[in-house]
Amino acid sequence: MSEPRKHSYGQILKSSAFIGGSSVLNVGFGIVRNKALALILGPTGVGLLGLYVSIYDLTRSFSGLGIANSGVRQIAEAVATGDGRRIARTVITLRRVALLSGAIGALLLVAVSFPISWFTFGDYRHAGWVALLALAVWFNTISTGQGALVQGVRRISDLARMSVLGGFYGTIFSIPIIYFYGENGIVPFLLCGTAMSILTSWWYARKVAIEKVPMSFRDILAEASSLLRLGLVFMASGLMTMGVAYLVRVMVLRWLSLEAAGCFQAAWTLSYLYVNFIMQAMGADFFPRLTAVANDNSECNRLVNEQAEVGLLLAAPGLLGTLTFAPLVLQVFYSAKFWPAADVLCWICLGMALRVACWPMGFILVARGERKLFFWMEFLSSALQLGLVWCGLALFGLNGTGIAVFALNVCNLVCVYWLVRHLTGYRWSPANGRLALVFVPLVALVFAGRFWLPHPAAIALGTLLTVAAGLYSVKTVCTLVPMERFPGFARKTLWFFRLAPRPSAD
Repeated sequence: MSEPRKHSYGQILKSSAFIGGSSVLNVGFGIVRNKALALILGPTGVGLLGLYVSIYDLTRSFSGLGIANSGVRQIAEAVATGDGRRIARTVITLRRVALLSGAIGALLLVAVSFPISWFTFGDYRHAGWVALLALAVWFNTISTGQGALVQGVRRISDLARMSVLGGFYGTIFSIPIIYFYGENGIVPFLLCGTAMSILTSWWYARKVAIEKVPMSFRDILAEASSLLRLGLVFMASGLMTMGVAYLVRVMVLRWLSLEAAGCFQAAWTLSYLYVNFIMQAMGADFFPRLTAVANDNSECNRLVNEQAEVGLLLAAPGLLGTLTFAPLVLQVFYSAKFWPAADVLCWICLGMALRVACWPMGFILVARGERKLFFWMEFLSSALQLGLVWCGLALFGLNGTGIAVFALNVCNLVCVYWLVRHLTGYRWSPANGRLALVFVPLVALVFAGRFWLPHPAAIALGTLLTVAAGLYSVKTVCTLVPMERFPGFARKTLWFFRLAPRPSAD
């Protein structure tokens, strides 16, 4: 393999190590938070939390105006020019738009808190808590704008620290709220987490040196229009995604029960932690890099293939482990009361694995600014998800929600691949084809074993294949990335277990 390609894989691994490491720590904080919530609130309380989170996510998608993604793109483009004044204009505009849009979204949520309470819960008793979520929405929008700045200038280590500190302080200060106030502490719990995020994001964003550039109101409007043209498409996409998530939880509540909604929330949260670990690790540096070469089809396709290859290598062992130990994972993160969600978790994890494969391809649309294509893909995906969940609940009950997520991601993978192939000539690389031939049969065996083999035999098979997939992934990564990119301890460990060749004596 050529040195430039090894350097590219090394860059992916380096950014993945920073963000992936922070994600591991945040997963640890998530275990603590989820365990506390499960033990104190039980499935019904977790279901209530899921509904509040859906309302919050839907509102912040509106108030954010898509600047989390469009801001990264705009800043990355400005940084690529090396023009300090252009960078400063983009950053100043981003900050002011975030402050204003967050305030507007928060006020809107306060205004419609009574109708939302009635539609979601069937009464007005929760309207006060819905209104209080407005403050969390404002905090999140400002924090997102600051995070876009840090990511856009590719300060990956600061982005990782920001994530870890936000998760740490959010855990430390929010769990006592749930302990002392129970279900009445759910919204303050969410508010505390966003408050900690805004403090940590501000601390690291202020370290980015920005020139002092005078900007008139007209200058800000001109810069904001460029920021929002793509941002509004992201906002529409976010509204559809979060709107569907909200409606799915309402459907589970109405068709089944609040306890079933809690089990679905647990399965979704665990699968999201798993896939978020992979996608955050890959995406923090990938999006700015892809934006810089978005008009060069061959270079763009090469980056996407490399990113997909690393993503599959990182994701496969975790997926196999989750499929094997789904009930145990639920008990560790929550409690034995959530075991009915084990099959749901397995189906959702299958879907999330497909999302990892599809996700780098989807960024081609974003990096190239294909607003209409991106919007219609998200619209059709959201409509399809609602239809699939409706059918799944009718045919299979709670398990139907997980089956719907898997079916949705199968359709998304096929459609996005077809779209980017026509847009840039993208094709899966031979390396990714080989990974699919290795991992797909392993996943199919472990998944089928859950249902067709005795429990001890299924656990033994899953453990064996998980270890095999993990060793294969590590050995493959060692061939892609120069050994000097690994920390000293990691190199010695790889050499000790003979997962990588030792350097020659000369």
